[in-house]
Amino acid sequence: MNRTSQAARAALASAVIALLVPIAAQAQNIAIVNGKAVPKSRVDVLLKQAERAGQQVTPEMQGQAREQAVLREIFAQEAERRGVAAGAEYKAQMELARQSILIRQLFEDYRTKNPVSDADAQAEYDKVKAANGGTEYRARHILVESEEEAKALIAQIKGGAKFEDLAKEKSKDPGSGQNGGDLDFARAENYVPEFSKAMTALKKGELTEAPVKSQFGWHIIQLDDTREAQFPPFAEVKGQIKQRIEQQKLQDYQEKLRTSAKTDYKFADGGHAH
Repeated sequence: MNRTSQAARAALASAVIALLVPIAAQAQNIAIVNGKAVPKSRVDVLLKQAERAGQQVTPEMQGQAREQAVLREIFAQEAERRGVAAGAEYKAQMELARQSILIRQLFEDYRTKNPVSDADAQAEYDKVKAANGGTEYRARHILVESEEEAKALIAQIKGGAKFEDLAKEKSKDPGSGQNGGDLDFARAENYVPEFSKAMTALKKGELTEAPVKSQFGWHIIQLDDTREAQFPPFAEVKGQIKQRIEQQKLQDYQEKLRTSAKTDYKFADGGHAH
């Protein structure tokens, strides 16, 4: 191979590369609007925003995002041509947008660098389970205005009347009354002290001998059943627990930033970003 042919091939290669570079660059753009390129990266950002909002990215959505990116460029160019960018309102909105983007990226970076582990979630699950364990009670009640009415209903039940029927007819608690007085399973702590004390003293199937007074009126209570507190399996709630821990860690981080900042402003609600 002589020097002339080598030089010719080198020139040809350079020419081919020169032709390919604009094509490669153009591949990163989805359109040219009035001589200005619309980069594909804008479409990617729009799709990422949709994903962040919980939407599933479909081929149809990808097409819509491409159209949106081109339309945005068309409208933005017109706004710039009309001098909108020089207005005070635009500048104020841009500053707010700049801060919003910075803050969002800050918190996303914090979440990424401070992930919640399965061990963290398990520890929280165990703590909640321990604090809310114990016995659950399934009781029925009939709520009435006076002690005399309550005593009369107790006498009727002891005489053979059905508790459920009297609850539907007489109870002024509309929620449970329509269900025959059934309050479903709940911990004793869920009720006012007077109700809880009377309920936990009963055995299964027993009825209170005397009406129980509370701030709501007079109760007739019947205990249907008891059981150990029920908890969903850890695997079933792990995602929710992780999300709750993540939110708490983020709030703590925001609070740390707020308290360490030097400002004369007095926050009323703790200063968390909303």
